[in-house]
Amino acid sequence: MNLLFIIDPLEELKAYKDTTVCMMRAAQRRGHPVHVCTQDALAWRAGPVSARATRIALTDNDEDWYRRDGSAESPLQDFAAVLMRKDPPFDMEYVASTWLLSEAERQGARVYNAPQALRDLNEKFAIAEFARLTVPSLVTRDMALLQAFIDEQRDAVLKPLSGMGGTGIFRVRRDDPNRNVIVETLARHGAESVMAQRFIPEITAGDKRIILIEGKPAPYVLARIPKAGETRGNLAVGGKGVAQPLSARDREIAQIMGPPLAARGILFAGLDVIGDWLTEVNVTSPTCFREIQDQTGYDAGDVFMQALEARLAR
Repeated sequence: MNLLFIIDPLEELKAYKDTTVCMMRAAQRRGHPVHVCTQDALAWRAGPVSARATRIALTDNDEDWYRRDGSAESPLQDFAAVLMRKDPPFDMEYVASTWLLSEAERQGARVYNAPQALRDLNEKFAIAEFARLTVPSLVTRDMALLQAFIDEQRDAVLKPLSGMGGTGIFRVRRDDPNRNVIVETLARHGAESVMAQRFIPEITAGDKRIILIEGKPAPYVLARIPKAGETRGNLAVGGKGVAQPLSARDREIAQIMGPPLAARGILFAGLDVIGDWLTEVNVTSPTCFREIQDQTGYDAGDVFMQALEARLAR
């Protein structure tokens, strides 16, 4: 079955750690032709939504991992499945892509993760639906409310709603001399909404990524442990990824969240858990397949492809 992956430019992907590359290699091993395109290749012309897609052949060499094999304009509905794997930021161009993908769905395309779910489930704010699983949190652009939250919690984390990889995240204590400028900068003096959460000291043991495929958790999490002097565990800012067995609390969170996410067309989600608390729900382009595979042998890419095949067979 022909698969189309909507991705960042091929030359920007780092095959030694990229989850999308894991997916594509698994697809090729299972006999499925792999095609790729970027967001700007999507188009609608009063007919089928189409994309100029390039077929690629993948190698096992992380330094020289693909070969291009011709490009063609094709309706999205001609592919067995379209996999949206473009990294954030979740800006208006990303939203526009989901509009095109929703129209493609109406024309018969099978798109994962589902474009409506991508629009509805902001990766920071999605915890609101599962508030009992998380620490006290606030989303607002009212700077007075943010300041009051910091006073109440005494130690808080503030972050933008549209970032990824730890960008723009600040830990702010009540007595922080920079708290005013941090709040003003993140909220853009009241023009932009910000998420604030009570600081979770268990971050020292890692920000755990739970992999959910078709609503079911992988047996391992990747604990992203902050480097010295950091409170962010994100791998993009120097965190160390350590694969660990799923804990009882991790499994409980996954069992609560898995079925409703899968029902919305979320084939793959990444839950972020610090200590016993849910902090984020990643649905745009979750990661950590390769790190877990390298450390444990668990091939999440192949498990994902089996789940996709099962979906398409329904």
